[in-house]
Amino acid sequence: MSSKIAVLIPCYNEGITIAKVVDDFKAALPEADIYVYDNNSTDRTSELAREHGAIVRFEPRQGKGNVVRQMFRDIEADCYLMVDGDDTYPAESARSLCEPILAGHADMTVGDRLSNGTYAEENKRAFHGFGNNLVRFMIKWIYGYGFDDVMTGYRAFSRPFVKTFPVLSEGFQIETELSIHAVDRRWRILDVPIVYRDRPAGSESKLNTVSDGIKVIMMIGSLFKNYRPLKFFSLIALLFFILGLICGLPIIIEYFKTGLVPRLPTALLAVAFIFMAGLALATGMILDSVAKMERKEWELSVYREME
Repeated sequence: MSSKIAVLIPCYNEGITIAKVVDDFKAALPEADIYVYDNNSTDRTSELAREHGAIVRFEPRQGKGNVVRQMFRDIEADCYLMVDGDDTYPAESARSLCEPILAGHADMTVGDRLSNGTYAEENKRAFHGFGNNLVRFMIKWIYGYGFDDVMTGYRAFSRPFVKTFPVLSEGFQIETELSIHAVDRRWRILDVPIVYRDRPAGSESKLNTVSDGIKVIMMIGSLFKNYRPLKFFSLIALLFFILGLICGLPIIIEYFKTGLVPRLPTALLAVAFIFMAGLALATGMILDSVAKMERKEWELSVYREME
């Protein structure tokens, strides 16, 4: 039996590019179903997509994360290829992203724009490259896995990955969430180099570098706390312990010299910091047990999905 491929295109006001994107992916993957989810566009995005043969659906909750959540719930396929509707990603690479999924060699393939330098050459938006590198560094430091490109919107997924992925994001944090989830749950990840091109004239990015960048960093912190609570709270405990030592050591030294504790408020502050360190460590240990139980339940849900 042939495997079913679904191309997922979340869109918000992409009337300038959507017709070309749909045509390109229909040519590159003629056997695939092309889904365009219109996220409250005020232009002709949905009309043009339908005219060019896409299956058009609507998602009223604003934000890319909300669109992806509904796509993953609605659509049944063996391989899911997600791509932005801004015509920055080449349809010619679609099969290279899908083939490892269909062959069972990977659970998520990532369209890597950075390795061949095309993103640095084409992207004209300030600080986007810096933000991508910062997120890559944070994921590498926390989880020990180095993505070549963590913020790319061009990815393919296996069915078990999609149907067991709990989408928490509402907006552009979704790419970071997908990446962290894949690393933490030990899915098989494969980077596939692609050629990136900047948006055509008249097409505008919906990503706000500062506000969306802050949301991405907050998402990394939130997932760090949820997925690795012992490590997260151990770092907090270490911080409190160091503060306690800074406040308490001079007092302890002075006590051994004179037998007196002249700075009682500072001594109480040091004790409070040490107490907070112990409390943070205990919290991490408890939540780590909860996270391990949740991981076991999730693993069982993956087995059920693969039956």
